[in-house]
Amino acid sequence: MQGRHRNRLDQDHHLRKGKDLREYRNPFLIKDGKQIIHWSERNGWANLYLYDSDGKLLRNLTEGAFHIEDVLGVNEKEGYILLSACGVSKDENPYQMHTFRVPLAGGALKQLDMDDMDVLSTACDDARYFVANYSRVDCTPAVALYGAAGKKVLDLETADLSLLFEAGYKFPERFKVKAADGVTDLYGAMYKPYDFDSTKVYPICDYVYPGPQVEANNISWSKGFTRTDRLAQLGMIVITVGNRGGHPNRSKWYRNYGYGNLRDYGLEDQKYAIQQLGARCPFIDLDRVGIHGHSGGGFMSTAAILKYPDFFKVAVSCAGNHDNSIYNRWWSEQHHGILEKIEKGDTSFVYHIETNPQIASNLKGHLMLVHGDIDNNVHPANTIRVVNALIRANKRFDMLLLPGQRHGFGDMNEYFFWRMADYYSEWLIGDSERARVDIIQLNND
Repeated sequence: MQGRHRNRLDQDHHLRKGKDLREYRNPFLIKDGKQIIHWSERNGWANLYLYDSDGKLLRNLTEGAFHIEDVLGVNEKEGYILLSACGVSKDENPYQMHTFRVPLAGGALKQLDMDDMDVLSTACDDARYFVANYSRVDCTPAVALYGAAGKKVLDLETADLSLLFEAGYKFPERFKVKAADGVTDLYGAMYKPYDFDSTKVYPICDYVYPGPQVEANNISWSKGFTRTDRLAQLGMIVITVGNRGGHPNRSKWYRNYGYGNLRDYGLEDQKYAIQQLGARCPFIDLDRVGIHGHSGGGFMSTAAILKYPDFFKVAVSCAGNHDNSIYNRWWSEQHHGILEKIEKGDTSFVYHIETNPQIASNLKGHLMLVHGDIDNNVHPANTIRVVNALIRANKRFDMLLLPGQRHGFGDMNEYFFWRMADYYSEWLIGDSERARVDIIQLNND
């Protein structure tokens, strides 16, 4: 969580793998501990079940092709549960969270909050009221108090974005495209320069995070969109969009798409999404496509420019886990899988994930690798192995090592941004001056 709204991109502090990886929920005890509300994905979707204290299943509390996020509160006296869930309405972005009420006896979900918003709610102890923090990536955040029957009691607060709009700020635009299978819907946000001119043609840059525990798919508005909103002001279109295998809040099939193919599973969807946008938006130049990401997105952006070297022309890849054999084994084994082999009564486990160094010789475009030298999440050796492979393949590339910085780049974040801005300006936008001037460190206090 970031502030009042879930920020799935989390660009200020950067997602740590596993941060949003919650394939379990704490049990909720009722009836003085004699009954347990249990969260499970047993039917391919996250639903709630009621057990007794001996572990006997009493009944389903919810059942459907949607995702129950968590129990917010229970009112035993009146016999209902307040919960958060997404994907219930098929007319909405399936990641938009809402607040629902369901009887303790089980039954249909009743939505209590407003439509077409991303809602983060907190219930009081007896679940008679809840505070709804709501927003969209293209809507001002606000807070309201609701009763458990779904009636708004009062508006509490609305963010004041007036100074932003006076400075020229414009909301990003939501969009929907198809995955490479031509069937699965993918959702994203498009950021434009504030002085956008529809008669001009702009390069496009894709900000990525592949999952599988989260996607780089902004749902709620946030002030922290440095790598999308701010980056677009250089003079290009910046997008974020999901990909199959990227998020647990959809079906189990969607989530497990990357199982066994942890390097390449999201790349085709990202490429196809950009091609669809280019086909429908004449202001997008498909001959100037960039890609950028941090951590898993650093891994993905490098993989993309190596896997599709004629499509992606420029990549800035930060703190990437380019070789998962030296990343956190528990994470990569869990999401990639291991193959159990039994031969002559002996059991062995085969574990191998394709790496970016293996395809480094494919590089055609411009790649800048960035890493903090004391990163204690993704070890810098991940990037060094890519560097080694690129050198041995006689490839030109760029590298920025940030001394004394961990996974989020700390107090060198501003310096990094301007180095990234220079890189895209020169190689993607084609508007760069090579004057030897210092980068001014802005005072963020």
